[in-house]
Amino acid sequence: QVQLVESGGGLVQAGGSLRLSCAASGSIFSINVMAWYRQAPGKQREWVATITSGGSTMYVDSVKGRLTISRDNAKNTVYLQMTSLKPEDTAVYYCNAHVRPSSTSTYLNYWGQGTQVTVSS
Repeated sequence: QVQLVESGGGLVQAGGSLRLSCAASGSIFSINVMAWYRQAPGKQREWVATITSGGSTMYVDSVKGRLTISRDNAKNTVYLQMTSLKPEDTAVYYCNAHVRPSSTSTYLNYWGQGTQVTVSS
């Protein structure tokens, strides 16, 4: 069984920084794409950033230059460094990964449980 566990959320003032982590555990053969999504109160979940196994990254326009996604393949972990935070960044942040478990020959989609980020003005 593969699990994704996020950590690092919290309360921060506008202009502050946070670093989110998401570690994948279990019987993992390989991990392809890893990503972060977020869901603000009363809104749909939106994609934030993606990183491939080779390190290529993509971001939603609203976070470019402020949020940075990275990964440690040896630790099966993805990070989201968040700087210059704004109140509109307040949301539950979820990590997502395309994982090939050791027991299968296909990649499956997994989600973490989410971590709350609150930015006060």
